[in-house]
Amino acid sequence: MNTSESGAPILRHEARKTEFTPVIGDGESIDLISDHIEQHIGPISNVFHEIISDLIHIDIHIVEPTSSRNFYTLVTSGMSDLAMSPPEDYKDLAYSELMISLPPDWPLSEESLKDESNYWPLRMLKTLARFPHEYQTWLWSLHTIPNGDPAEPYAPNTNMTGIMLIPPILLPEEFYELKAPDKTIHFHSIIPLHTNEIEHKLKHGAESLFDGFDSNNISELLNPGRASVLKKKSWWPFGRN
Repeated sequence: MNTSESGAPILRHEARKTEFTPVIGDGESIDLISDHIEQHIGPISNVFHEIISDLIHIDIHIVEPTSSRNFYTLVTSGMSDLAMSPPEDYKDLAYSELMISLPPDWPLSEESLKDESNYWPLRMLKTLARFPHEYQTWLWSLHTIPNGDPAEPYAPNTNMTGIMLIPPILLPEEFYELKAPDKTIHFHSIIPLHTNEIEHKLKHGAESLFDGFDSNNISELLNPGRASVLKKKSWWPFGRN
């Protein structure tokens, strides 16, 4: 296994060789996750259902902005229908769901989501939720995943090329875990990153980015046009007076 300069493992995943496996959603699990969302975040106003599902059925639950939480909150269900493939020492952490928040003016109508500049956060949620099951791997807090190899921006309205998972910053800690009868489901937020932020994390560790996140108020609330938290070096070779 390759490791980054920070000592973190780097995994390269081969394309899946199994055929398309159609599934339907687990109604009991969907109800449990829906109740958990409504208990700790707010009423679910809409659900984007998958029409045809492979391996797992992924829905995206939408909680609308409020005066106290002025952003959309999007949470997956379905990722936790199957166990991921964590290392043996972490086998109790095999079930997860993902979330991200969007600004209150983010277009979410059926027509507006035909534009990839509006749809890409939802596509990202669905792709990442299916990722560990397609590649028989594991996603957890502080893991980074590039958008392709080589990594490319997610959409025309952003230069960010990958993500890091962290615990939700804007939501109560009670939301972080859902204890179901047969498993514990963990909720992770998605933070899109610039290429130089991903490279810096691999070299110096995730904690090296946290000061920049704090000083720039970066959280799971998406800002597709944000600048990198890493200061660019001046091109001027002789210093400044």
